[in-house]
Amino acid sequence: MNGYNPMTDIQNLPLTKRHIYIVTVSSMEQIIGASLSTIVGIVLPLLNLFVRPELSATTQGIMGATGLVGIAVGSAVIGPLSDRQGYLNWFRTCAVLIILGSLIASFKAEALTICIGMFVAGFGVGGGYTLDSAYISELMPDRWRNFMVGVAKASCAIGFLLPALIAVIILHFDASPRVWRDIVWIMGGLGVITLVMRICWAESPRWLVTKGRTQEALKAAQFFFGKNVSLPLSITDKNKKLTPSAATTGSTALFKGKNLLRVIYSGIPWACEGLGVYGIGVFLPLLIMALGIDNTHAEGIAKIINSVELTAVINFCILPGFIIGLLIVEKINNATMLWVGFVGSALGMGLLLAAYLMHWPLWVSVAAFIIFEVMLNGGPHLVTYIIPAVIYPVQDRGAGSGVADFLGKLGAILGVFFMPLWLKEGGVTLVLEITTGVMMLGAVISIVFSRILGLNTSKDDSRKA
Repeated sequence: MNGYNPMTDIQNLPLTKRHIYIVTVSSMEQIIGASLSTIVGIVLPLLNLFVRPELSATTQGIMGATGLVGIAVGSAVIGPLSDRQGYLNWFRTCAVLIILGSLIASFKAEALTICIGMFVAGFGVGGGYTLDSAYISELMPDRWRNFMVGVAKASCAIGFLLPALIAVIILHFDASPRVWRDIVWIMGGLGVITLVMRICWAESPRWLVTKGRTQEALKAAQFFFGKNVSLPLSITDKNKKLTPSAATTGSTALFKGKNLLRVIYSGIPWACEGLGVYGIGVFLPLLIMALGIDNTHAEGIAKIINSVELTAVINFCILPGFIIGLLIVEKINNATMLWVGFVGSALGMGLLLAAYLMHWPLWVSVAAFIIFEVMLNGGPHLVTYIIPAVIYPVQDRGAGSGVADFLGKLGAILGVFFMPLWLKEGGVTLVLEITTGVMMLGAVISIVFSRILGLNTSKDDSRKA
């Protein structure tokens, strides 16, 4: 590649268009995972209207949560398999699973069939999560690595927005009973694009080195960046060994002493954020209809179309939230971003509740949703992904990140499952009250445990826990 010094190692390259392409290809599961949630939230009211009016709140909760369960299981299964068998084949297989899951889910308007399809697609997404970050962190230049991992996470904003926009277009052209299948295939189409981009790809250089295949690793690095690059010494030094302090710690050590405090600090806020992102995100069209934000008094399919349009408007604000977060993440302490984001999200939900109960103008409710989305995504949704790698010592980092990620997914699954039940039992008022309370719980845990762990106001202090 022109502009590279002879044999520059890949960690010291300047940022190029090739790096941007790698991040794009490796971010697809983030986009598709968010798309899955958005699509389920649009499809459920369509099924209720056209073909399955008998769907119970429990069934809707299960259908909404199944994809997230698939993501959790896929991460747990494909991650270890890729460590043993290599990244490349699984990187492509994840895209195939997403396509297959979309095909199954669109086959028949039955809860079981849709759940199976969403689980399979989610399984592929979860596997992709483990590989996406591995490719990005390995192939990015050192000075851009953390930022690009954050960019990959932020790309999920596209997944929340794009399906809603496409669904609006589809619904305007086709409001027939079969339209829900077309919307499911938005996810399948993204899977096809992902698979095509990964046909011409290479194995992970770092994985090849760990298997003693150094020459193949060099060829893989040169596939990505051209002939004038080399592997960094940090991954080619075969004699490099872990010091005793960097040895793997037993899993029980995570739940003792200071590590238990780290588990609470990194995991519980992630679970609270999961309810906000996915519990609200999946059922946003239903919440919009229940809140009466659509003041056109439309009924039937017209009401659903209006709710999807407003969903697209609100989801658009996820992207600015992430952009703000990325701009300040290297300047402001992670602990501060976490609790301020939760407080802002709670204020947004509280304002929405007040607007609903007091019948305030439409713009107040929309503004409240926007505040919620910007604060949630610019704070907790971004930094909960970063915090485990910051607060754990090296020997516990992998296990600590895994526990935090599990708790985050658990919060998301429970939020999605219970959301329609809360709507049935207490209406939208109960949903907003619980969501506000959960956001405040996240803020309290963040403030209390960041102080206990000694995470103060400067950026560097967040690395001393």
